[in-house]
Amino acid sequence: MAGRRPLGTRALSLLRGLGMLLLPLLQAGQGCPGHCYCFATPELDQCAYVRLQEPPRDLPRGVRNLTIAGGNLTVLRRAAFAGNASRPLGELSRLLLPRDNIQAIEDRAFQGLPGLAALDLSHNPLRALAGGAFRGCPRLRTLKLNQALLLLGEAPEEPLAGALRNLSLRRLELAGNGLRALPGAALPEGLEELDLRNNSLQGLSPEELAWLDSAPLGRLQLYLGSNPLRCDCALRPLLGWMRNASWRVPDARSLRCAAPRELSGSPVLRLRLEQLGCGAGWEPRPEEAGEQKELETASYVFFGIVLALIGVIFLMVLYLNRRGIKRWLNNLREACRDQMEGYHYRYEQDTDPRRASTSPSGL
Repeated sequence: MAGRRPLGTRALSLLRGLGMLLLPLLQAGQGCPGHCYCFATPELDQCAYVRLQEPPRDLPRGVRNLTIAGGNLTVLRRAAFAGNASRPLGELSRLLLPRDNIQAIEDRAFQGLPGLAALDLSHNPLRALAGGAFRGCPRLRTLKLNQALLLLGEAPEEPLAGALRNLSLRRLELAGNGLRALPGAALPEGLEELDLRNNSLQGLSPEELAWLDSAPLGRLQLYLGSNPLRCDCALRPLLGWMRNASWRVPDARSLRCAAPRELSGSPVLRLRLEQLGCGAGWEPRPEEAGEQKELETASYVFFGIVLALIGVIFLMVLYLNRRGIKRWLNNLREACRDQMEGYHYRYEQDTDPRRASTSPSGL
């Protein structure tokens, strides 16, 4: 057909255009330092580096998302990702560093990234986490530390609390870290989502639940899936807490008992009180008894308010229909009067002596 180029010519033109697009990215010292794969779109520059020994220093200006996976970064020192002074990374908002063998993070390691909003350090064998590791990141809202605290010591909550101090996080992921207790002291104020899945939690104590109900964490949602929950009497506070505020644990329906053996695999939310083995002589703690009494009092108050509203509505109906009710009462009274007058007339007729003298017996 006239005007139609051969397939080989069109393919060659396409490859030539693609080469023109990738040429600026592949030139030495510009788009992609070292061995890497780089993907570029008009909205996003994202690079995945392989076996880097240190953070890159010649990233392209204006990069927003950066992924370094499978490297050997080992130690992140001060301003590790700040870039060259002539090419700052002020627009970098998403930094993903999974499986980079990061073992230590020093103070202000992410300084020079004022726009950083999401940071992923998952699957790194952290052994040292400085108290000011995330200082200089005022816009950081999402932090992922999944399977990154296993080598941080027997009490990883302490260094974690120091590192998270003064941050304004909204989401914190701590899945797969073998945590046996809620890292309450490490949770920053205003946190909205906390991922504690796949840890070693057997339950939450009343003190931990009270911490979650405190004002700074009143909006927090907790993810507890894949934890070895022990369904005994100690689980009762957590069970009641989830039932009273189901939105606080979005994955509550997926929670299963890990112990004892007879309840293994049972859905937690379907457990009955007698299944928890509290015993016939078990009595609730004073704080639980007080909460139950407050709940009953609130129920009675609510019932009284409902009755009062019904009474008010009834009185309003009577008031709005007062004329019709008055008319109906008048009609009822007139009908009763007519009926009574009819009875009275019949009585007078029956007792009239003239009527008696004309009866058949007098004939």
